[in-house]
Amino acid sequence: MDSSKKTLYTADATAVGGRSGHVRSTTGIIDLDMSVPEGLGGKKGTTNPEELFAAGYSSCFQQALLVIAQRNGDKLDPATEVKCSVSLFEDGEAYGLSAILDVDLKSFDQAKTIEMVRQAHKICPYSVGTRGNMEVELKVKGEAIPVAAEENAGIAEGK
Repeated sequence: MDSSKKTLYTADATAVGGRSGHVRSTTGIIDLDMSVPEGLGGKKGTTNPEELFAAGYSSCFQQALLVIAQRNGDKLDPATEVKCSVSLFEDGEAYGLSAILDVDLKSFDQAKTIEMVRQAHKICPYSVGTRGNMEVELKVKGEAIPVAAEENAGIAEGK
């Protein structure tokens, strides 16, 4: 392990029954029935791994934006939104995920928002963890922003 790494927190959860089962965190805060998405024949009123991933990624990315704003001496509008759409796809015999992050900072102009989104994408743990492994598209108010290869290897390499 890299000596500069410092574990800040570890979350634990247990799943039983896969997509048609149940998931519970050790804290008990997450205690949910799971199903394939309703549109794919699953049960209504249940969640799925993609929905949980989208919730976690959007929340984590918004926190990264808060950190970037603080570092720059800025303050985010309390109405700031980060929408994350996670798609499950089939690719031959395998399955994969892709994500779209759509950010609306409300109080900054387009250029500053784009720069803050790029900076957040560099530090967000979900972005770091998915980089090169999963397609992640960045948007500001519904409009895709250009992504350089070093910002997201998965998109730049056409994965």
